[in-house]
Amino acid sequence: MTSNDTTVLRVAGRPVGRYVTRPELPARLSPRPYLHPVTTLAGTAVTELAPADHAHHLGVGVAVPDVEGFNFWGGRTYVRDQGPTELDNHGAQRHIAFQLRDPDGFVEELRWVSAGGELLRERRTVAATELTGRAWALDLTFSLTNVTGNPLSIGSPATNGRPGAAYGGFFWRARKEPCAPEVFTAAADGEEKVHGHPADWLALRGATWTLVFAGATERTRRDPWFVRTEEYPGVGSSLAYDERVPVPPGETVVRRVVTVVADGRLDRDAAASLVRKAVSP
Repeated sequence: MTSNDTTVLRVAGRPVGRYVTRPELPARLSPRPYLHPVTTLAGTAVTELAPADHAHHLGVGVAVPDVEGFNFWGGRTYVRDQGPTELDNHGAQRHIAFQLRDPDGFVEELRWVSAGGELLRERRTVAATELTGRAWALDLTFSLTNVTGNPLSIGSPATNGRPGAAYGGFFWRARKEPCAPEVFTAAADGEEKVHGHPADWLALRGATWTLVFAGATERTRRDPWFVRTEEYPGVGSSLAYDERVPVPPGETVVRRVVTVVADGRLDRDAAASLVRKAVSP
């Protein structure tokens, strides 16, 4: 079922994700649409919303810590030579309309607004596809267009002086369990070896579930992965890893990430096989 504020994604008739378009959130959390809960086909939740450790982590969505100095991530802002700092600089993503809305996906238009007005206009496309009886894929594309008359740039705490903290862009806050999830790519294992490196795909494996993230365009695959497992379970594709991303007036930044959501603990071969099926033309 859908309402003006919520859309439920379905795969083979089963609900697998709830998309909230107009959340009632304090400004400090950088209010924005999000997917939560997202579940496996068996019904296991694989997202968290506003957990105690990071209240601004909102399931699955798009969040950027620095758009020309405005915080669209939530929480504190990393200030060079000062550290994480509470600033009154939070922006918000505002749902305008759905261009398309079906049980298995939607196309949405959003405004990224700050105290200075609208900075970016986003077109977000989300699609849910069945892969097997135990796995489905969430395909998310976001296109950010500079609608101001001035150059903009997108940054991260890493570009502002905090090494390794290149979060921002697509981000998935995963389910927290008693034991930290395992993380691996085709060539490496563990947070230390996969964080900050590009890889065609990256798997996060929990107690009874596996998420496999894949950049679905050549440009997206060049972005390194941001990974946390011990502190909290989360995976993102780093939009601004080691330098700011310029967005001239009228220009657009596009990224596409496909995530396999599977029941069970997948090994490398199974993860790679499902990614090939999910990302194939």
